[in-house]
Parts: sequence; C-alpha cells; structure tokens
Amino acid sequence: MIPVVKESWTYIIPVALAATLLFLLRSLVAGSVALLILVLFLYFFRDPERKIPTGEGLVLAPADGKVVRIFFPRGEDGEEGIVVSTFLSLLDVHVNRSPVSGVVSGVTYKKGSFRLAFLDEASQENEQNIISFDHGKDHITVKQIAGLIARRVVCWVKPNEVVEAGQRIGFIKFGSRVDLILPPGSKIEVRKGDKVKGGLSIIGRLP
Repeated sequence: MIPVVKESWTYIIPVALAATLLFLLRSLVAGSVALLILVLFLYFFRDPERKIPTGEGLVLAPADGKVVRIFFPRGEDGEEGIVVSTFLSLLDVHVNRSPVSGVVSGVTYKKGSFRLAFLDEASQENEQNIISFDHGKDHITVKQIAGLIARRVVCWVKPNEVVEAGQRIGFIKFGSRVDLILPPGSKIEVRKGDKVKGGLSIIGRLP
C-alpha cells in the first residue's frame, strides 16, 4: 500500500467505491476512468519515508519541487533575510517538512488571491500560511502558498511545538509554492532551476 497523507481519504475512498461499483455493473469504460483517477490520487497524495540528513547549521528543503527564485530583500534597516522559493508541480510530493530543528514560534494564516504559484508576486499576494521557527538564536520562516489550483493549505504544527529537522509540518493540495526565509549571512547551497526534495536536499547553512 502506498503511504498517503490522512487528508487524502476523503478523495480516495469515494473514487475507490465508485470504481468498484462501476466494474460490478460491468461499466468497463467508466470503471477504468474511475480507477485511473484513483491511481492519480494515490500518486499525488503520496507521503514517502525519507532519511533526513544531519549536520550543524544545515537548512533542509521544506518541499519537493523546482527552485524558481532566490531573493535578497532589503528593508529600511538593511537585509531582512534570504528567500528561496520552490514551485511544486502536480507531480511533486506535496508534504511539507521542517527545514530545521527547533521550536515553532508562530503560525499565521493570511488570506489572499490565487495567482499562478510560480510568479514572483505570489509570495506576497496569494493565500498562505506562515510558519516561524526558532533554532537557537536563528529565526527561519516557511510560507505555504496556495496556487491557481491549490485552494487549501494544511498545517500540522502549532506554536510552541518542538520539531525535528525534516519532520512533516503540513500539506498543500494540488500545485503550490513554498518560500523559505533564512537569516542574513546564511550560505545558499542551491541555484535557481535546481530540483529539490523536502527533508533531503540541503538549501543552505546558517551563519
């Protein structure tokens, strides 16, 4: 049995029952279509086990996908952090993972639009869930950002919860974007266009 996230059963069970009923009624074409949809759901909602790398100061990818932006924003008081944006296609694993070990210092939901997730403006304008982590003296943020198709962001952690690097922290349904914000001075280990895997790929190293 393919491991899947618990939120998937509301999709998988009805389609599985429909496929079974259609085959029992000898509706082979409709049954085959339902079976194909079932396979696609099992694939999309998959939640594979991963061997999490360890090391001092490592920051892991919070999501599977393609790095579409590495941004060094500047505020009135200088650098605010380094933003690494990952776009998740429908073929990627959509489980999000903690980039570091530490304590969840905040979880904030922000309403917004549903623009294409690979656009730069999606980071600010789209509906999103912002998870903050304290790792010693360093502060790291993960933004779960909804896309054009994705209309629900699921968060599995709460403020003051202690997490381990690579721990599952949430899920975004049907195509999305995840922004990782590292403290100034962090060393970035990826480039724009790189493919990364949540909990496996090393995005950077803390200062």
